[in-house]
Amino acid sequence: MQQYETVIVLTPLLSEEIAKEAVAKFTKILTDNGAEIIQEDNWGLKKLAYPIQKKTTGYYHLTEFRAPGELISKLEVEYKRDERILRFLTVALDKHAAAYSEKKRSGAFNKKKPATEEATA
Repeated sequence: MQQYETVIVLTPLLSEEIAKEAVAKFTKILTDNGAEIIQEDNWGLKKLAYPIQKKTTGYYHLTEFRAPGELISKLEVEYKRDERILRFLTVALDKHAAAYSEKKRSGAFNKKKPATEEATA
């Protein structure tokens, strides 16, 4: 199974509950088809780089998962059918990107380096 990362941008006209319901729908599609969810990250309402359908903001949600390759086409068809989705992007992660993502999840990048003796002198 390949590791993937997908980001969806939902329309800003949705309430918080409906946005969560839409994300839950796609998570269910993944798990029902044999995918293993690694991480989900709700980025919230963000400003778009350019207007999409005359909207300047959108709800962003990132999902990282392992799944068979055939599932991606099914998932993207469902994204296209749902009118709540403004944009989506699914990326297959190579071994280096997967390792980076694992380090990011474990918090390896947020740890402060110990102060050296030179800095205290």
